[in-house]
Amino acid sequence: MEKIKVYSLEGEVVDEIELPEIFTEEYRPDLIKRAVISSQTARIQPWGTNPRAGMRTTAKSFGSGRGAAMVPRVKGSRHPAASKAARIPQSIGGRRAHPPKTERVLHEKINRKERRLAIRSAVAATANRDIVEARGHMIENISQIPFVVDDELATVKRTKETREIFEKLGIMDDILRAKTGHKIRAGRGKTRGRKYKNPKGPLFVVAEDKGISLGARNHAGVDVVVVDNLNAELLAPGTHPGRLTVYTKSAVERLGELFKQ
Repeated sequence: MEKIKVYSLEGEVVDEIELPEIFTEEYRPDLIKRAVISSQTARIQPWGTNPRAGMRTTAKSFGSGRGAAMVPRVKGSRHPAASKAARIPQSIGGRRAHPPKTERVLHEKINRKERRLAIRSAVAATANRDIVEARGHMIENISQIPFVVDDELATVKRTKETREIFEKLGIMDDILRAKTGHKIRAGRGKTRGRKYKNPKGPLFVVAEDKGISLGARNHAGVDVVVVDNLNAELLAPGTHPGRLTVYTKSAVERLGELFKQ
């Protein structure tokens, strides 16, 4: 297996480790996309109107031959045309024509073995410099892909300290790209609470979170995950594999144990 360098928080080479077999997995963008969509749809709650919405009325049609439309009308007036229409979609307070149904199944399921293979493939994509670069990440100042750092990174708790470390490691360029790259979404999503599209920055995979989530959470686009909780959506946001991923030494070793074939 290929050996890879381990960097200190100062950006200096301190060790070498052997990459686990998972980093040589076949690249399967089709499976990765399925796994991400399955993860996204699992969070969507079914929603819909009450089946009786707009129907709680005694209104009924007066029939033909009265010089008025035969829509259901509320009783209480002599002439049908003067009565208030109800129940129909085009009336005030009436039912919806084609409401969303709570019975609709939104979750796209995926087999367990396929999901594990998708995660393996997504991890392998983080080790391919061409795929990472094609995704738009700024990796000119990063000496190797995948990037592995000392376990001491997991203990850093302050934003000021992480900023200095990221600059020394060459990761800050990609964080600045995520900070300044947000843009206004096209279409109706602007009025539905998702006006801006925010780019994703680096993902930090640690064996144990000893404070790094606190130190890194204020940086734009950055995510921190414990290796045991790694999933396809974190590795390939928006179904696009090749996210810039920084592993700690212990996380790489643990990754090899978790996803043995």
